[in-house]
Amino acid sequence: MDVWISFPVIALNISSFLRRTVFDPAKSTAYECGNDPVGDARDRYSVRYYIVAMLFLVFDVETVFLFPWAIIYDKLAIFGLIEMFLFIGILIVGYYYAWKKGALEWV
Repeated sequence: MDVWISFPVIALNISSFLRRTVFDPAKSTAYECGNDPVGDARDRYSVRYYIVAMLFLVFDVETVFLFPWAIIYDKLAIFGLIEMFLFIGILIVGYYYAWKKGALEWV
């Protein structure tokens, strides 16, 4: 057996013999920030939660496009600057539209 394969196998076997095997019922419960689980796991969530999550993903993915622009900023010159202001302007208009539609409200 190769040494790169045998070391993890031997280490896992040794640790399984050395560990304590004490069963605690608290280890079988669901963990929710230290609180006891309340309610059913199949409860419905508000649609607004998903709308805010999707808006976050959309704006987050769009801002990823800023990184390639920042890397080749000196090669793009004034054209790249104008294009980036246009891109950020479109993001601001989309954010303003979502805000006015109430998509960012939790109530």
